[in-house]
Amino acid sequence: PVEAPVDPRPEAMAAGPDAKQRGGPKAMPGGPRPAGEDGGGVSGLLRRLARLEDSRQRAAELFRWLLAPVAPAEFLGRHWERAPLLLRRGDPGYYAGLFSTADFDAALRGGEVHFGTHLDVTSYAEGVRETHNPSGRALPAVVWDFYQNGCSLRLLCPQAFSPTVWHFLSILQEQFGSMAGANTYLTPPGMQGFAPHYDDIEAFVLQLEGKKHWRVYRPRTDAEVLPQFSSANLTQAELGEPVLETVLEAGDLLYFPRGFIHQGDCLPDAHSLHITVSSYQRNSWGDFLEKLLPAALQMALEEDVEYRRGLPMDYLQYMGVANSDTVDARRTAFVEKVQSLIKKLVDYVPIDAAVDQRAKSFLHDCLPPVLTQSEKAQSVYGFPARWQDGGPCNVDILITKDTEVRLLRHGIVRLCNEEAGVMLYYTTENSRVYHKEEPKFLELDPEYTDSIEFLLSSYPNHVSVANLPCETLEEKISLATLLFEKGILTTKKPLAKN
Repeated sequence: PVEAPVDPRPEAMAAGPDAKQRGGPKAMPGGPRPAGEDGGGVSGLLRRLARLEDSRQRAAELFRWLLAPVAPAEFLGRHWERAPLLLRRGDPGYYAGLFSTADFDAALRGGEVHFGTHLDVTSYAEGVRETHNPSGRALPAVVWDFYQNGCSLRLLCPQAFSPTVWHFLSILQEQFGSMAGANTYLTPPGMQGFAPHYDDIEAFVLQLEGKKHWRVYRPRTDAEVLPQFSSANLTQAELGEPVLETVLEAGDLLYFPRGFIHQGDCLPDAHSLHITVSSYQRNSWGDFLEKLLPAALQMALEEDVEYRRGLPMDYLQYMGVANSDTVDARRTAFVEKVQSLIKKLVDYVPIDAAVDQRAKSFLHDCLPPVLTQSEKAQSVYGFPARWQDGGPCNVDILITKDTEVRLLRHGIVRLCNEEAGVMLYYTTENSRVYHKEEPKFLELDPEYTDSIEFLLSSYPNHVSVANLPCETLEEKISLATLLFEKGILTTKKPLAKN
């Protein structure tokens, strides 16, 4: 694809009905993409990605496809957390197979969609945003009646109902190192479902069907730049001029950072179906420090008596807001002591341990991996155990010292040293619904730590069980069998009963 320059400078982001003509973020022309025998659209893309051995490479290639023809390095350097990006591809089939109105209807007919939990019915008219959710199951007759009467439909967590969206997000999450989520939005012609607002996520709007008119506004104050939380509904009077105004058509993409106010409405002649892929919710340096600083203070209290010494008996007499303008040597000494203890706290920050705790939370957020046919055949999910001739057969998992194994994915496990012991958190048994299950983990003997690290460093290559750095062959086979049974390890060749 041809890569066009993009100018994210504030002065280049003028408002107007055509951002490209008015000097806003430039639209990107689409280009040919080799499909080959795999076919085009998302289905063909996922088949091509399945042939890549390294899950990290799969994630990087999917991210590259999402942003094409803009290179990921350019996007990260000029747009990520900084400025909107508009991609006009002129290719209505670019996202073919990802999600459609037919998939929306199929989800409703499956009987598992419930109002409020999975589906919101909304409207926005004359500056008023309303939600019209009944209780109970979202039956097709009721949902489509709402739509026919001008309501927008937001399907939360489409990955719970669409295997393709699940597959797509499960790959992409490894690129971000942060949960990749999604919502789908179906809006009738001429309608708007939501008030202007800003979100606390990095948003990638993929236009799947029809078209939609979008207006994007920069953050109004410094406090709203990269906010921790989403805004309430805003009114038109609270907005300035948009920095980008455009009509997205099928195959186009619009990215905007958290904090950028946005609103979308349908033109009179077409419905709109889009999916918003999101990431980086509560994934800032500040969120990391919320984990790090309490742990540092706890270590300092345990190891340094200075943090355990008592406060001055009379400090309430000269400290506090009421005394803030008082000139007093005791105030100066108190402030200097606090500053000294805070600076000294740096010596106690357990940075790696705090990162592991962030990673533990991320693994809880993650979607479970989607297995390729070969991965299924080489994992416990394709193991031939079954009931036959009056009893179970092919039950024994026969792993030997010569069995070659590897991690199913690089990003599916994390070792954490905790007070209770060494924990291995993993994603293979997660739910497709956010946090429906508790975090999954195994408590390991500390001597197995080196073997887990060996498997991580060896990925994506296979290693023989005999080479695992455990003390005895029995321990090597025991660990490999345990990890295989949890879906964490695959074998180079399918296991079968001898």
